[in-house]
Amino acid sequence: MSRWLWLSLLLLLSGVGASAYLAGNRADYFPEQVAVHWNAAMEPDRFASRDDLFEVFWIFPALSTVTFLIFLALPWLSPRKFSINDFRGIYDYIVFLMIGLFIYLQAVTLYGQMKGEMPGRLFLGGLFLFFGLLGNVLGKVRKNFYVGVRTPWTLASDVVWERTHRLAAWLFVIAGLGGFLAVMLGVSVLWCIPALIVAGLVPVVYSLVIYKRLERAGKLEAE
Repeated sequence: MSRWLWLSLLLLLSGVGASAYLAGNRADYFPEQVAVHWNAAMEPDRFASRDDLFEVFWIFPALSTVTFLIFLALPWLSPRKFSINDFRGIYDYIVFLMIGLFIYLQAVTLYGQMKGEMPGRLFLGGLFLFFGLLGNVLGKVRKNFYVGVRTPWTLASDVVWERTHRLAAWLFVIAGLGGFLAVMLGVSVLWCIPALIVAGLVPVVYSLVIYKRLERAGKLEAE
């Protein structure tokens, strides 16, 4: 395994270990009634007894474990013309980012449940930072079925894939890092989330536009 996968595994095991420790010593760290759900304003709206909190301790470690195992198997499952080996270092880094996001959200959520108040800025800031870091490498992702902007038009054309991912990379970096700074400065998340939605939707539409433009010009067959 690459260093990024080893780091991902280390993060995963750290998250599992932290959850096991806190679950075994919950009376020392958690109030009797613990928030298990928050609304859009990051206010708790559902509670449960600390003695019945399987989901609290294990939802993020479970997601991390399943994600890690799936992404370990995907390179072997990839068809030859869509091989992940062409950008394996970037792929492994993306896996690291995903596991890191899950473990970070686990840490923030558990901290909020201990204190009785969710640190909304940290929670949302971490999400935005993830997308910013993802965008930083998105332009280096090569055509595949698992990561990136996978539309019928990007998968059908190398040129469309490359142009779409160059645009997506810039949009994700701007939306992610801009949203992170805005949230940390206290800007309402209602102003920040639309930026991520736009960053996700624009490359999809752009891939169709570029594909049809190349098709009309008769350049698709030349690729």
